[in-house]
Amino acid sequence: MPRLFHFSDDDGIERFVPRPVRTPSPRPEGLEWLNGPLVWAIDEWHQPLYLFPRECPRILIWRRPESSAADVRRYFGDSTARMLACIESHWQDPLATAHLTRYELPINPFESLHDAGMWVSRTEVAPRSMARIDQLPSALAAAGVELRVMPSLRPLKGLWETSLQASGIRLRNARNW
Repeated sequence: MPRLFHFSDDDGIERFVPRPVRTPSPRPEGLEWLNGPLVWAIDEWHQPLYLFPRECPRILIWRRPESSAADVRRYFGDSTARMLACIESHWQDPLATAHLTRYELPINPFESLHDAGMWVSRTEVAPRSMARIDQLPSALAAAGVELRVMPSLRPLKGLWETSLQASGIRLRNARNW
């Protein structure tokens, strides 16, 4: 049974109420409802995607079974990390000083989107438990994630054309994206 989480800088959430996304995304036909009122959650394996201040632009990269040796070598080099997390250098201090609350959510009433560990609920959800997370860089390292700090994320724009899995979050906040 998967474990589901929601991360927030608010440590006082008693119920998660479905709400539309702040910035609607273009969705394939039939999936427009994903911009509507929902509660979003992430599964345990993918939770490092949210170990960042909310507005921090980031790209996380991981291997897939079909990833080519050339792509792995190009992006991972000798790294044995299960994921790479790339942020811009001006986010290094905010990352180091931020803290988050990780809310564990019940699996019901969520449905999987079968996309990078994302789950959604169309109804209100009460958290099962919560935990404060300090030292986000240490939490990333403990999750097997190598943090890479870059002047700009722009050189990674081509990642989505590789055989690796890439997830970009809050890229609208990245410099020169």
